[in-house]
Amino acid sequence: MDSENFLGEFLRARREVTTPKHAGLPDVGPRRTPGLRREEVAMPAMVSTDYYIRLEQGRERRPSDQVLDALAQAFRLDPEATEYLYELARPRTSKRGLYGRVDQVPPNVV
Repeated sequence: MDSENFLGEFLRARREVTTPKHAGLPDVGPRRTPGLRREEVAMPAMVSTDYYIRLEQGRERRPSDQVLDALAQAFRLDPEATEYLYELARPRTSKRGLYGRVDQVPPNVV
């Protein structure tokens, strides 16, 4: 597994802490593992279970805005968590100056 799969790690963590009741699904009794099953996330997000698994495993790295919105709704994320989901899916590239040096902030900027 890719150690840089922050999106997949976030999705897995959210799935593990989201209960069926919180996701608006019927509680059908005890589970072997905590949280939602992958298909219980994929179905309300209207993506295939296979696609959702690829997202978690880091094999799919560019989900569309529609998919991200649907996942946020499936997990019932608040606005801050939704923004974080987008940041993980669309990481910002650092701006570097000449020769790979990081641009410095001028001393007069506080």
